[in-house]
Amino acid sequence: MAGPASGAHIQIESYKHNGSLHRVWHDSFVLNGTEQECIIANDRTLVSESDGRSWVTREPAVCYFHAEVWFNVIGMIRDDGIYYYCNIGSPFVYDQNMNVLKYIDYDLDVKVYPDMTYDLLDEDEYEAHRIEMGYPDKLDRILKSQVEELLLMIRQRRGPFAPDYVDWWYERFLTYR
Repeated sequence: MAGPASGAHIQIESYKHNGSLHRVWHDSFVLNGTEQECIIANDRTLVSESDGRSWVTREPAVCYFHAEVWFNVIGMIRDDGIYYYCNIGSPFVYDQNMNVLKYIDYDLDVKVYPDMTYDLLDEDEYEAHRIEMGYPDKLDRILKSQVEELLLMIRQRRGPFAPDYVDWWYERFLTYR
């Protein structure tokens, strides 16, 4: 599986465990794409929800996807600092024919503030969907261990949480605009 080409405009689609489409980001720019890692940026991008609603993102963002971890990270650049929204979800796959990066969203989210404090969100939604959609026990263990790995990365300021990571990629994004 090849990843999206750096410099390409792609769509991002998230699905639920039962295969239903959850959300679509219609235009994002690939800053670095390989089969293992994909760093994407967008700014004021149209997002469509499965219920038919749509909205436009409010600020520029740098997104981190990896083919071997069960989460992705969105670094949102705001006036008072960088906020991160982390989705617990499947590793990404890239559909070359459709030019779409896809993943399954597993409800649990972590919101990280500029001071690197964080909140784990949507535990009730996760439990409801785990039962409703029949998440296997093995998947439940994987997702919960990935939450712990994500929290460790945040505390250690590794990967997309490293100082200047989002700023550096955002500067690259600005050179393309």
